Amino acid sequence: MNNTSKTSLWIQCPICQGKTRTRVYDDTVLLNFPLYCPKCKKEILINVVDLKMVISQKR
Repeated sequence: MNNTSKTSLWIQCPICQGKTRTRVYDDTVLLNFPLYCPKCKKEILINVVDLKMVISQKR
């Protein structure tokens, strides 16, 4: 088994900066992902590539 460590981050809501239930790793690619925030109860479409999040469209 390979013991390489991966960098991971919890995605924060771009509206309220609250922590969501979605975790991404350094090799994760999300395109038009519907991110739901349990704190502000909104859903936002995001793109994540190389641990960088960009809002693709607000719903």
